[in-house]
Amino acid sequence: MAEGSPGSLAFGQVVIGPPGSGKSTYCQAMREFLGRLGRRAAVVNLDPANEALAGPCALDIGQLVTLGDVMDSLGLGPNGGLLYCMEYLAANADWLRAGLRRLRGHYLLLDCPGQVELYTHHPALRDLFAQLAKWGFRLAAVHLVDSHYCTDPGKFISVLCTSLSTMLHVELPHVNVLSKMDLIEQYGKLAFNLDYYTEVLDLSYLVDHLASDPFFRNFRRLNEKLVEVIEDYSLVSFVPLNVQDKQSMRQVVQAVDKANGYSFGDQEQRSLEALMSAAVGADFHFSSTLAVQEKYVQSQDKAVEEEVMDL
Repeated sequence: MAEGSPGSLAFGQVVIGPPGSGKSTYCQAMREFLGRLGRRAAVVNLDPANEALAGPCALDIGQLVTLGDVMDSLGLGPNGGLLYCMEYLAANADWLRAGLRRLRGHYLLLDCPGQVELYTHHPALRDLFAQLAKWGFRLAAVHLVDSHYCTDPGKFISVLCTSLSTMLHVELPHVNVLSKMDLIEQYGKLAFNLDYYTEVLDLSYLVDHLASDPFFRNFRRLNEKLVEVIEDYSLVSFVPLNVQDKQSMRQVVQAVDKANGYSFGDQEQRSLEALMSAAVGADFHFSSTLAVQEKYVQSQDKAVEEEVMDL
């Protein structure tokens, strides 16, 4: 894979997000889904703390360095050890390049660590992604966020701040994803419709909702300023995802293909639908959100009916 040569372009996803957001599950589900579309996809594990892989892995950072070994040999804690592992990977980028050469012709799914600091402050992964771009990889960052944060206005504002900071720091085309949408009804009733959260609409309503809580009322001014920053950048939005739903997976694939440029390549026969979805991304985002919202509302209505019957 010669650097900068015309035929050396490869595409893929950098899967990032906090611990427990479903990164490894997403990578395996996406690998299988892309396989059914005719793409040869390969999962690359870049998480040195991931000792129990969720499925087949074509390249594993554990062959180079593991968090357990670093903690034992250097006496570091899990956070410091993970930062060291990422710096070690960046310093040994030739190992990664040699492994990726063997995966030429594959669509890559890079399963990354869950330490948030790596995407908001620390430069190791950002520099590694920049190096991958020089090697001819066209990547999009897929940032997974657990959908249960939507049920708590304070946590959702925190998620928005983290997502924005990640987008600015990582410096890759970015797709934010609300994961585990099939479980959202278990977390409680949403204060607003789902599209309010996915499209990040007028956040002043969220601040007003927070002000009804005596604790957050004291921090209204702070929340207003945080919301102003998010709205001034106007960068953050989300695609809802249920990995068990084919239509939901398809919407995410369309968003990512648009972000990393795969939609505009010659790897697949591009249909009119693919071209239109790339041209009017907001439309398919809305349709996917509408489908999830309908399922959510139906589950809520059913719960209300059961409560009435119990009475």
